Amino acid sequence: MCGRYSLFTSTGELRERFDAETTRPIEARYNCAPGQHLPVITSAEPNKFQFMKWGLVPPWSNDAKVGSKLINARAETVREKRSFADAYESRRCLVPADGFYEWAKAGSGKQPYRVAFEDDRPFAIAGLWERWTPSTKQTGLSEFDGGNPAREAKPLETFTVITTEPNDLISELHNRMAVILAPDEEETWLHGDADDARSLLDTYPDDGLTAYPVSTRVNSPANDAPDLVEPVHI
Repeated sequence: MCGRYSLFTSTGELRERFDAETTRPIEARYNCAPGQHLPVITSAEPNKFQFMKWGLVPPWSNDAKVGSKLINARAETVREKRSFADAYESRRCLVPADGFYEWAKAGSGKQPYRVAFEDDRPFAIAGLWERWTPSTKQTGLSEFDGGNPAREAKPLETFTVITTEPNDLISELHNRMAVILAPDEEETWLHGDADDARSLLDTYPDDGLTAYPVSTRVNSPANDAPDLVEPVHI
């Protein structure tokens, strides 16, 4: 499971790294969490950062609350699962990050660790995105509203993060890890066919990666400050 990540790389560096523009500054985030609107780069608009809610809501879903259960998709089954299959075929995305958190068992509790490249450079996690529009019943609109634009339901755009088997470094902490894409794989992930994309859902080697313990304050999404990414002694 990948349930938290960081993205505090500057907007300018992100623009250069991903060759994408944004209509607003990308706020430094040290504790990105499900339910938040976060920057992604989609197959539909690969030259633009878009802000989507973390937790995928399939277009056929009756309730947007299902997104809280679909923050991750398993690489091994993403092509077959109904919730993800359509998005895998045609709505893939890059999820920019500069680190992610995993929790390891420690005594009677769990200790959070941050996993990142040693130089804290940004990278892309493989993701999927969807656009969900509430039904008339859900919004309270009726046929008598006559399609009033002021009252039309607004679509919700959401994404999920794909996970796979861990490398040696992360296996000491958890039994899953986010799918990290190498820079030269990102174009294929966005625009390649389904078979080519599947070949990218492998385990990223631990070369250049580091994992270190951080404050348990990261456990709460309400905490989002630079000290969360600082190492602690345990």
